[in-house]
Amino acid sequence: MLSGSSLLKKGRGRNGFTLIELMIVMAIVVILISVAIPFYMKSITRAKESVLHNNLSAMRNAIDEYSYDKQKAPQQLTDLVSEGYLRDVPKDPITGTNDWKIIMEDASSSVSSTEPGIFDIRSESPKTSLEGTAYSEW
Repeated sequence: MLSGSSLLKKGRGRNGFTLIELMIVMAIVVILISVAIPFYMKSITRAKESVLHNNLSAMRNAIDEYSYDKQKAPQQLTDLVSEGYLRDVPKDPITGTNDWKIIMEDASSSVSSTEPGIFDIRSESPKTSLEGTAYSEW
């Protein structure tokens, strides 16, 4: 049987990890992080694209409802807010601003030929989506 002092001497050299063990663990952690980051960034981009689709759909729907109800298209996006069709002009999640590319009606095909208004709305972003199409074409 071993005495208490001999147990202390025998286990004294193995109280922690060796440098090589720590380096191997750190290498594994770095490899896992380098694989996970691109997937994380892609999921963030997909979420922003989904929000952009929803914002564009909501604003286009509000433009159509305003045009139908008022018998003329809105002149500005703030008209949709002031008339209660939108709570607020949503932000473009890609650019992070409230600036949108506004496409006005053609005077000959507008609902009200005297004052053509907003026909469509698009993103101002020059970037392309994960699908390869430009956000400004959505």
